[in-house]
Amino acid sequence: MDVILHIGAHRTASTSFQAYMRANAPQLQGHGIGFWGPLRTRNGLLTGVIPVAGPVPAARQFDLAAGRIAVNVQKAAQAGLRQIVVSDENIAGAPRELLRAGTLYPDLAPRLGRYLKAFGDSVTRIVFSIRSPELFWSSCLAYGVKRGHRVPGRQRLEQIAAAPRGWQEVIRDIALAAPGVDLMVMTHEELGSLPERRLWQMTDRRVMPPMTHAREWLNRSPDLEELRSILETRAPGTSALLPRGEGRWMPFPHRAQAALRERYADDLFWLRAGADGLATLVGDGRDDDRGNEVRGNENCMTGATGPGRTGTEG
Repeated sequence: MDVILHIGAHRTASTSFQAYMRANAPQLQGHGIGFWGPLRTRNGLLTGVIPVAGPVPAARQFDLAAGRIAVNVQKAAQAGLRQIVVSDENIAGAPRELLRAGTLYPDLAPRLGRYLKAFGDSVTRIVFSIRSPELFWSSCLAYGVKRGHRVPGRQRLEQIAAAPRGWQEVIRDIALAAPGVDLMVMTHEELGSLPERRLWQMTDRRVMPPMTHAREWLNRSPDLEELRSILETRAPGTSALLPRGEGRWMPFPHRAQAALRERYADDLFWLRAGADGLATLVGDGRDDDRGNEVRGNENCMTGATGPGRTGTEG
């Protein structure tokens, strides 16, 4: 039994990927692939890996969680599954923690270490998606405002843009927490709108993935018009904190956006150069022949294709 942990990042079409996996679960199970998404992982299965407030001691919470995981992995193996894709971006940390810290996943290494310990030795691969940081942070901030966070001021935006922690540091933390576990990195720009290709890569191309529900776009970040409406409902007059215009909210000034894009280019260069042997970058445009094989197979498992898609999450 191989457990594949898909741990984020947030705002990289993870919700769309999870919906795709749920919709195709019966077909995937027939090919030995199981799926545990947030509807399962956040419904008690992983509770206690990270201690929660209450009368039960943290050590006892962890032991109970590890026991539940072991029982469920065993049941999956007995059902004939060879791989389980566990997809929950909150394993890396909650979005509110990122917004509070103003940096990328500051507690990732100890968090991931606890999850790996809870899963025992069953985790054979970790999958992490990255996205150009000016768009990642813009999407996180828009989603945060929608959920009740304040519109960030100029000083806060400058702090986020100047934070020294980039994707390279995040990936190094993952590798540090998971020595010997295969680490696969995907870019949102290449694979965010292609859940079938993401699955294909995650599972070592063992089966051709289904195309049903592969073009459904979920959990998109609110645009300026929606954000203005939300703010006015919450407190009249606060919509003036947002710029005029329509479309995506880009809170960072142009100079900061350029600096964040440059940092992303450095991160991608490091990954393409081998990432010091810590991670493998897949789906960045260098495997077009294999990608065309997946995209061109209209009969993938089910013989159905999903509706057209016009964008990606966030």
